[in-house]
Amino acid sequence: MRYKYFKNAGADISAITVGTWGIGGANSAGLSWGPINDEESIEAIHTMIDNGVNIIDTAPVYGEGHSEKVVGKALKGIRNKVFVSTKFGTYISHYNFKSVRDSRYDTVIKECDNSLKNLQTDYIDFYIMHWPDINTPIEETMAAVTKLQKDGKIRFIGMSNSPKELITEAQKYAKIDIIQPPFSMVEQSKKELLIWAKSQGIFTMAYGSLGGGILTGGIRDLSKLKPNDMRLAFYPFFKEPQFSKIMELLKGLDKIAGAHKKSVAQVTINWSTQKDYVGTALVGARNSKRAKENCKAFEWELSKEEIDLIDSEIKRLNIS
Repeated sequence: MRYKYFKNAGADISAITVGTWGIGGANSAGLSWGPINDEESIEAIHTMIDNGVNIIDTAPVYGEGHSEKVVGKALKGIRNKVFVSTKFGTYISHYNFKSVRDSRYDTVIKECDNSLKNLQTDYIDFYIMHWPDINTPIEETMAAVTKLQKDGKIRFIGMSNSPKELITEAQKYAKIDIIQPPFSMVEQSKKELLIWAKSQGIFTMAYGSLGGGILTGGIRDLSKLKPNDMRLAFYPFFKEPQFSKIMELLKGLDKIAGAHKKSVAQVTINWSTQKDYVGTALVGARNSKRAKENCKAFEWELSKEEIDLIDSEIKRLNIS
């Protein structure tokens, strides 16, 4: 495993994080990543930890708390070995099935207590605002997380899906330790934000690093995705013309993977984590076999020439 130093925590963080969106199951709108098996999910988490991963990311909106509960079960007996990251301020309405953003003071306090219960722990390492709430002043939200930090319920404060301007505003009221924007071969719109955050001493967590699975090479036919698949609702590259462009990119990734006798997923993981502005990349795994395969990415590295080749192909195809 490779590690990157998180100055504020005074600790080395593994280059990949256990991502747990997929193990949450269906939300109230009926969207999911497919069938789940909690025992397999827990085994996958343990496999990643056994292979050197020391951070798990989840959120209450993933399966309406189910993901947090599964993580809580997985943490039994190993809580002191890992950092736990969860989020607040977003849920799916049972009325119209739309995403709701609510980061008011009382909501944040209540959500934290619920997450602590789900996770079966008495503290959360990284507590992250999931999405900006345009109806609540950031000062109010930061007052809530600062209170939770003072009370020992959380250790570090983070922001996800937030622009630089909002992060800068939040820093007037609290110390922002981490950010979590999307970043992958097929989503590089936040690259400059990641570079800026690193220059400010803010640790970076990149989500969607495998592109919802499309960058593993395991999805090459859209017809195999069911209408309620979360990928179709959340990611733009599971639609044309982006999908066909990514299929063309995969041909180049296949060649690089074949030359190393490694998987396409490992090529993708190395591409992301070899960026110095990526602190850790979120990687999901539904079973122990995939978890172990992903961790093996750190047994080797891409050469500069291979990274440049991938980057030039991304530019040529106008993917990101």
